[in-house]
Amino acid sequence: FSCFKEFYLKKNNRIMAKWLTSISSNIQEFIEKQKMFFVATAAKDGKVNVSPKGLDTLKVLDKNKVIWLNMGGSGNETEIQIADTNRMTLMFCAFEGGPLIVRLYGTAKSIRPENESWESMILLFPNQPRARQIFEMEVVDVQTSCGYGVPFFNYEAQREPLTIPK
Repeated sequence: FSCFKEFYLKKNNRIMAKWLTSISSNIQEFIEKQKMFFVATAAKDGKVNVSPKGLDTLKVLDKNKVIWLNMGGSGNETEIQIADTNRMTLMFCAFEGGPLIVRLYGTAKSIRPENESWESMILLFPNQPRARQIFEMEVVDVQTSCGYGVPFFNYEAQREPLTIPK
């Protein structure tokens, strides 16, 4: 595959991680099956922020672009840090089935209800009454790794507070 970087991390003659420059169809399928993902951002100074996300709030638009809907309910550290530095990492873990971790690295911007592109983008998500903003991420690197350290978890349901109208 031409999209693979020239290096691999190896251990015991097994590939432990692969680097790509775009989201392949297999990776997109994996991402779309996940019930939760993690978002990491960092300002120039201060702490790294890592947030778990759920619901049907992430869409792969193309091989180098994803959007995800941020819901109200807690602080808004992600938007504050994106305004400072636009770096973002998304991580997806297989909690069922075969082991796999996928990380998307890139830059992001915040799209709020007052922005021109809000109306067309919000239509891509199911009825989400607590929508706060959409983050649009340009993906520059994709990393897959083994995921053997991730335990199995059984999915039960989404929590209700974010799905109930304000």
